[in-house]
Amino acid sequence: MFDKYGPLSFLAATVVTVFLLDAGAVADAKNFEDVRCKCICPPYRNISGNIYNRNVTQKDCTCLHVVEPMPVPGYDVEAYCLLCECKYEERSSNTIKVTIIIYLSVVGALLLYMLFLLLVDPLIRKHDPYTQPLHNEEDSEEMRPQADSGQARGNTVLERVEGAQQRWKKQVQEQRKTVFDRHKLLS
Repeated sequence: MFDKYGPLSFLAATVVTVFLLDAGAVADAKNFEDVRCKCICPPYRNISGNIYNRNVTQKDCTCLHVVEPMPVPGYDVEAYCLLCECKYEERSSNTIKVTIIIYLSVVGALLLYMLFLLLVDPLIRKHDPYTQPLHNEEDSEEMRPQADSGQARGNTVLERVEGAQQRWKKQVQEQRKTVFDRHKLLS
């Protein structure tokens, strides 16, 4: 199974494992960390504004149950609470956990793929005898055959990628030559 589908089956197995391990938490009532009541109270008279959070049920999500200690005296509580805006908020810890696991699995798979390419790339690529260091770049352009431009590249993906890479390297070498020539003129 892992040979045919690769990282996809690993990802599916990881998600199923997380759901099975977290099944006990799903069966229970909501975790206290998953629900809260958030009251935002603006400044009132000489009292600065404040944000209050508390784990209460949805029916108890009012200023009277959440704002503790009450910053105003008893006769001003009603006026103060009318200014406060309370919202009941829920989140799913399981969804967050699964999303993070999927994200980390994808990043891990990409890192493994990058390591694989770093190890295999030198074995696949051929050594280009025409590539010379930067200080001999003027000589290499004169000696390099012009077969790249007139000849059509192969049909394999690797040959097309190598062709594009060679064209890019040639452009970079031309840009470097232009920059260094200008630098010599300015010096």
